[in-house]
Amino acid sequence: MELGDRGGAGAGPGPGKPALEREGLELLQHTVGALLSSYGWYILLACVAIYLIVQKISQNLRMRPNSQQGAAGAAVEPDMVVRRQEALLASRLRMQEELNAQAERYKEKQRQLEEQKRRQKIEMWESMQEGKSYKGNLKLSQQEAESGASTSSAVPKSKPNKKPLRGGGYNPLSGEGGGTCSWRPGRRGPSAGG
Repeated sequence: MELGDRGGAGAGPGPGKPALEREGLELLQHTVGALLSSYGWYILLACVAIYLIVQKISQNLRMRPNSQQGAAGAAVEPDMVVRRQEALLASRLRMQEELNAQAERYKEKQRQLEEQKRRQKIEMWESMQEGKSYKGNLKLSQQEAESGASTSSAVPKSKPNKKPLRGGGYNPLSGEGGGTCSWRPGRRGPSAGG
């Protein structure tokens, strides 16, 4: 019987080997299918990211020899580099001076505002000591500051005498003097409907 078993196994692939290979393929397909169904999008995004990184690295490697040649060209023309650095330094200094001037103007405005507030407080205190209303003085000082700030000289306008819109005898609650319009309440009782 051993000869029969050996002859069957040695003559060609037996039924045991293909079944094992088939089970391995089915297991592989099942595993890969489950993996792709669970993490397919993540795997796809990772592949795209790796591709982009490889492209960027290869582009940087191509640019390196050119940058080395550019550095050699810059070493040949040091005067140009010195001029560029001086121009950059000069522009930075100009910008710094402008910034400093703006800061000084802002500080001066703040000092003026503080001084004006201080004067108003002193005026309010003095008027309170004299027994006057400080609110009236505050309004007057604000009006003076506004008029002083304006460049045109404003002439105070007098208000014309205005007549009242209705006569003195008009009383809306009495129903008199209102003309022909009058309001009367509706009839009380159940509504006539059907």
